[in-house]
Amino acid sequence: MVGIAHKAQWIWDNHFCRKTWHNPVHERDEAKETKSLKICFDFLDKTSRSFSAVIKELHPELLVPVVVFYLNLRGLDTIEDDMTIPLHRKEPLLRNFHTIVEKEGWNYDGNGPNERDRELLVQFHYVIEEFRKVKPEYRSIIRDITKKMGDGMADFVNIAEQNSNGVDTVKDYDLYCHYVAGLVGEGLTRLFVESGLANKALLDRPQLQESMGLFLQKTNIIRDIKEDFDDKRRFWPTEIWSKYVDKFEDLFKPENVLVAQNCSSDMVLNALNHADECLFYLAGLKEQSIFNFAAIPQSMAIATLALVFRNPAVFKQNIKISKGEACRNMLQSTQNLRVVCDLFRTYTRKIHKKNTPRDPNFLKISIACGKIEQFIESLYPSQDPKTIVRGQVAQAAPVSAEKQKEIDEAKQDMSNSTFRFLDYSR
Repeated sequence: MVGIAHKAQWIWDNHFCRKTWHNPVHERDEAKETKSLKICFDFLDKTSRSFSAVIKELHPELLVPVVVFYLNLRGLDTIEDDMTIPLHRKEPLLRNFHTIVEKEGWNYDGNGPNERDRELLVQFHYVIEEFRKVKPEYRSIIRDITKKMGDGMADFVNIAEQNSNGVDTVKDYDLYCHYVAGLVGEGLTRLFVESGLANKALLDRPQLQESMGLFLQKTNIIRDIKEDFDDKRRFWPTEIWSKYVDKFEDLFKPENVLVAQNCSSDMVLNALNHADECLFYLAGLKEQSIFNFAAIPQSMAIATLALVFRNPAVFKQNIKISKGEACRNMLQSTQNLRVVCDLFRTYTRKIHKKNTPRDPNFLKISIACGKIEQFIESLYPSQDPKTIVRGQVAQAAPVSAEKQKEIDEAKQDMSNSTFRFLDYSR
């Protein structure tokens, strides 16, 4: 966990970076905010490591609905995360949280004293107060996603109670990530479309919004392995780690440093498979503040994957990209899709450079990196010989008919003027 002083410094650096070099598309009008809304924004700053700044720059139509949506899911997550809450109390809270957001004055003080965000639930009545003020259409979306996520979390805490290995299969891993992150992508997309600020076509491609959430969640799970292990939580699927060690805890033994790196590269490979669909999704966002909101976390994720790839430090401590690098990425991500693609290309090449033939996943990772570059090349063609070669490596891999159809459709959509909402060259 980041120390309070360290976190406060990061927030200040983040604030300084954005205010000094970045002109917000929209800004809050604090003079018009109620007491309860000001408290919600205060909790947003306290509970969000990276989303707070970009949320507060959202279009006024979406600002409060997204703040309420985020805090609602953060409250749900705070219950799910707390290992001090017994299952017989935790499960009904998770499954009924979508009705709790309708209960005026409700709050909860049953979290353990050391739970990081317990104060949010202690004062949750302020979130409920603001939730009741947003448009009925937005409330319906928030309730629906909260219901789906609460049920999914409840299912997995039941599994965790009976299975010390945590997540068994890659399919289970994807399902867990769907419940805690993919549904966030669904909810945000529905809010964006409902507001009229994003293309309805995004709703016809649910795999894109799913990849947006899973790419972030899987990156965090890879990065946070040591912190989660210390907290007796396991999210790396047994199907992956059991290929390298007999027991999960063996990944942290010094004598297993090489096999641990091979295992982590397997996890990175799994996450990289979502990267091209994240870029495709970003192309469907026509309002600049929404584009910024969606692009910044994705850029931080690809940078984090490059940092953790074949990095033995992840098994010793929680590592993060430097403040300076985070600041630079944040600023680049608020430009346009071409710049974000350039950033993805840069970090993909860093991963490719660190890849080694000693890794059993060497060829698959090379192909995954090549596919990302190939997708970017299809959007913004270049004459770089290295890019062409990497694209040929990707093409050398067998592609299913279904996947080839998706790629062809993606290229068609990207060239179709009806799907170009923004003049990204500005």
